[in-house]
Amino acid sequence: MISNHEIDYRIFGSEMQCVEIELDPEETVMAEPGSFMMMNDGIQMNTIFGDGSQQQGGILGKLMSAGKRMLTGESLFMTAFTNMENGKRTVTFAAPYPGKIIPLDLSRMGNRITCQKDAFLCAAKGVSIGIEFQKKLGTGLFGGEGFIMEKLEGDGMAFVHAGGHVEERQLMPGELLKIDTGCIVAFTKDVEYDIQFVGGIKNTLFGGEGVFFATLRGPGKVWIQSLPISRLAGRIMAYGSVGGRREEGGILGGLGNILDGDGF
Repeated sequence: MISNHEIDYRIFGSEMQCVEIELDPEETVMAEPGSFMMMNDGIQMNTIFGDGSQQQGGILGKLMSAGKRMLTGESLFMTAFTNMENGKRTVTFAAPYPGKIIPLDLSRMGNRITCQKDAFLCAAKGVSIGIEFQKKLGTGLFGGEGFIMEKLEGDGMAFVHAGGHVEERQLMPGELLKIDTGCIVAFTKDVEYDIQFVGGIKNTLFGGEGVFFATLRGPGKVWIQSLPISRLAGRIMAYGSVGGRREEGGILGGLGNILDGDGF
């Protein structure tokens, strides 16, 4: 088995973070298109088909790698950043929205992490980025964001991004955590994942939070985000729609619209 490239890193910022990757000569880091922020001179950029872990495996390996990424809604291509100089060079990647960047050393986590399909930011070359199918019927029909997830495999560093505040929980054997599917960022390979139905007609009709939630059963480590991008996007769309100002000022919200010239 070929080991992943060993990269050093530093994370900067608090709410809008970026990660600086230090590359030794000929080291490479793989990143999602659009995550690049800046780099030193001497680093070469290349667009590759797939995730970079099977580039020596022929056209079939490349197609399989790219196909897995397509199923998770990601681009068929990734960008490779390689240090072509004799000394150390750095390249920096930025988070796409407010939240935290989570460093994951796969060699210390059983060589596999399952994460939300839009959470991956960048990783050392050699980390495989595939798909994780949930085989249970309930998960398949009602999992929503959680049905098809990304699987990161290898022995190198990977970086994922989460929205809002991030909480890290260590689950004991048999310990069960119930959570909104969109709030899951990642979990280690021994954690059991499923979807449960919230029974009761009141919950079904008036629950507001939906009638399905995820269950995570230990042992293992899980990362949880307080602001999934889907929730953030939904609030922004609701605010921008007609009548979106009704929350501002309660009863006077309508009067405010009229005074602004929006009521006619």
